[in-house]
Amino acid sequence: MPSRRRYWLVILLSAVSLMFAALYYQYIQELQPCLMCIQVRIWLVVLIFVSIFGMLTRTQRWSNLVAQSGLLIIAGGLAERAYMLLGTERGFVFSDCGFDLGLPDWLAIDVWFPRLFQVETTCGYTPEIIFGITMAEALMVLSVVMCTICGLAFIASLIPLKNE
Repeated sequence: MPSRRRYWLVILLSAVSLMFAALYYQYIQELQPCLMCIQVRIWLVVLIFVSIFGMLTRTQRWSNLVAQSGLLIIAGGLAERAYMLLGTERGFVFSDCGFDLGLPDWLAIDVWFPRLFQVETTCGYTPEIIFGITMAEALMVLSVVMCTICGLAFIASLIPLKNE
């Protein structure tokens, strides 16, 4: 499964769709992104690049393992950010959510691409998407599902297939 083009394409399209959804809420719904929202976007951009790498190198076992490892790290990072965002929204996590991304000066993506990565508000709430489900809740569920799928795919990529 992890060596199939469809697997990597689904991951790529999911990441691109989530990025477009974030931009829709920012530019069409006019909801400003907070620090954690921008950090989620950064994870999504990394996910896009890793899924492209995985799609291009899917038939090479070691490259596939590297890409699968990258997916696990990204899924974990997304889950952590989703938990912090949900915790901030619900009040069970108290964190400092300012305007500084915390990136080094040589990686000033908020300066290079301000329309995508500039923090515009403090954390506190996320918008309702549908049926009373907030963006933080949906992101939490999606990231846990991604952790599960990527974990299973990583295990599957460790098991060599026998050519019979």
